[in-house]
Amino acid sequence: MTSRAAAGDGPEADRPGADRLGHAHVLAIAVPIVLANVTTPLIGLVDTAVLGQLGDPHYIGGIAIGAMIFNLLYWAFGFLRMGTTGLTAQAEGGGDTSAIGATLLRALLIAAIAGTLLIIFQLPISAISFALVKGSQAVEASAAAYFDIRIWGAPAALVNFAFLGWFIGMGRARTALVLQLLLNGTNAILDAWFVLGLGLAVEGVAYATLISQLVAAAAGVWLGVRVMKSRGIRFHMPRILHAEEIRRTIAVNGDIMIRTISVVFAFTWFTAKSAEAGDVVLAANAVLLTLTYTAAYFLDGFAFAAETLVGQAIGAKRIARFRDAVRLSTLWAVVLSTLAGAVFWFGGGVIIDILTVNEEVRASARDYLVWAALVPVTGVMAYQLDGIFIGATRTADMRNMMLLSLAAFLVAWMALTPAYGNHGLWAALVIFMSLRGLTLGLRYPALVRAAFPASRAQTIRAGHS
Repeated sequence: MTSRAAAGDGPEADRPGADRLGHAHVLAIAVPIVLANVTTPLIGLVDTAVLGQLGDPHYIGGIAIGAMIFNLLYWAFGFLRMGTTGLTAQAEGGGDTSAIGATLLRALLIAAIAGTLLIIFQLPISAISFALVKGSQAVEASAAAYFDIRIWGAPAALVNFAFLGWFIGMGRARTALVLQLLLNGTNAILDAWFVLGLGLAVEGVAYATLISQLVAAAAGVWLGVRVMKSRGIRFHMPRILHAEEIRRTIAVNGDIMIRTISVVFAFTWFTAKSAEAGDVVLAANAVLLTLTYTAAYFLDGFAFAAETLVGQAIGAKRIARFRDAVRLSTLWAVVLSTLAGAVFWFGGGVIIDILTVNEEVRASARDYLVWAALVPVTGVMAYQLDGIFIGATRTADMRNMMLLSLAAFLVAWMALTPAYGNHGLWAALVIFMSLRGLTLGLRYPALVRAAFPASRAQTIRAGHS
């Protein structure tokens, strides 16, 4: 262990004003991540916009269902991004370069193996997915064409998760920005060319995604090698195979996997129930979800900043920096969520008209616009506390509170949709997002006590003196 890690254990770590964080520290990480993240929902906007110009709503519906299936597949492995960030950030805060390298290699091995298995088992995955999700014949045909092409990018997509988490955990937000710009910029350009230029429709969107994922994965390898050389990071097999670290990795990743599957299940359920309401409602909800996903990616910029800064503060044992990271990143997230809700409420109609030319879809989306405006406001603490708990690798709490919130979502759906239809479906989603933040907030004091037991002991001693 380096002297940097040791410094976190001394008096300097707890002295007021020592090594504190300011807004500049948070923004230095958050702004590049926000810029990187916003390119991802922009791809959803581009997909919807280019297919929306074709007029028939089944194209948008097909992409909505196809993307939903891949969200379920890939974000089941979201721990490759989130778990890697938390573990890397704590190793970075403690100055443990050996652990930084070992964390990356473990993540890449899991990504390569898992991605290959998804390709091998693509036929049963496809059969099960389309048996569970019901849409019109035209929508299902478009979704199947999209799936059959995009599945071949599975290893590259998961490798990109691992590299993104690693760079963010190290605080290299600009490198993460470069990778995301390359991934999503390539995707957007190919989208427009393949769909509007070559007339490939849904197949064009799928090919654009596949090619861009392969390009980004190759760039991640190149950038990763450069960073490791510059930092003197080496792979040490004994460290990679260390039993305790493997156990911790499995525990963290398993908890995050359950948590992420629960999130994706909720949105999958939402999309599936939208499909049952018909092509127009499905397309309208897809347009509105594109708005909420856009807000989520903005808010995730500050959640990612919390992951990095919280993890590094815990690794360095600096409670003042930890508190600064939580307070400042949350402040920015709340401001941004309020702004997003206002933009959707006052300007959502214009955005809807840009995304689709179908008049029925436009009218339907306007009917439910208020819910899309509420999602970022009611969900901001869910995003933010996710980031805090990931940075602290307090993943069992994330898993448990997510399962509780998911159960409440399903109960709300059963209670509200018979009487209120699609409004009830949206209300259940808002309840789900609100409870995620509330339940994690109740577990926050336990996180602080576990992360800084020495500070708690000092507080108790001071109270008894």
